[in-house]
Amino acid sequence: MGHNSLYGPLDPAPEAGYTDAPPRMGFFTDTSVCIGCKACEVACKEWNLVPDDGFDLLGTSYDNTGGLTANSWRHVAFIEQPAVDVLATAAEPQFLGMPGSDLPGRTTDAPRSDFRWLMMSNVCKHCTHAGCLDVCPTGSLFRTEFGTVVVQEDICNGCGYCIPACPYGVIDRREGDGRAWKCTMCYDRIGDGLTPACAQACPTQSIQYGELSELRDRAQQRVDQLGEQGVAGARLYGHDPGDGVGGNGAFFLLLDEPEVYGLPPDPVVPSRDLPAMWKRAGLAGLAMAAAVAVSFLGGRS
Repeated sequence: MGHNSLYGPLDPAPEAGYTDAPPRMGFFTDTSVCIGCKACEVACKEWNLVPDDGFDLLGTSYDNTGGLTANSWRHVAFIEQPAVDVLATAAEPQFLGMPGSDLPGRTTDAPRSDFRWLMMSNVCKHCTHAGCLDVCPTGSLFRTEFGTVVVQEDICNGCGYCIPACPYGVIDRREGDGRAWKCTMCYDRIGDGLTPACAQACPTQSIQYGELSELRDRAQQRVDQLGEQGVAGARLYGHDPGDGVGGNGAFFLLLDEPEVYGLPPDPVVPSRDLPAMWKRAGLAGLAMAAAVAVSFLGGRS
């Protein structure tokens, strides 16, 4: 089983029955270098033939997708953050705007400092302990030899059990189709030794693909580098195998709290207590049967 001295066991593939599984593969998304170009969204749609989901700007943002859906397997979030929220925790002055941006009406070339954009390309987390796998009644959802989680659309019956089982709100059913859809980490590409379409298209290497243990080491080095540069708030999210999902196959470097990006601070797999619940239900059933038997025998005497 693949492992890392800092993070412990990483690979769920052997537990899924793969005796000679390759190293677990994953995504590391470094939001500090995301420029919001949405090349990842376009590449994902083109390669996976994901339908167009419209171009509604939502009235409040440059973001035209709004979140992960059955028709958006990658979603680039645009978060405009006032300077007061940033500077309150900064150790020293920081650049808060986008390159070349400025206040309306000004002619100076100086970058504006009243806000900053936080951008993040969100995606399915390919959890180590995946609730969607636990509840799927048809086997449509399965664990691959790379440790990723994939939906087989030709087996999915559209029951929707996987949707509330995902702690990140990733899986969605397609309107007019009824079946569940989500990121496959381009299972067809990585099986041929290729890079997933989103990571291949990313111009800044914000999305990095590779062996998960190596990505985690690389991510920690990046956090340390940003700390040395005085960037406040840099942290990793979804990398810890001790969290409620056992660590993610897709994790992130964030520049603020997870909630700012719409991510749960303490994700928990809803189905994690199923074994204990079934055990308790079984014991309760046995106790009830024993009570009925004793009552029946006592009544006959």
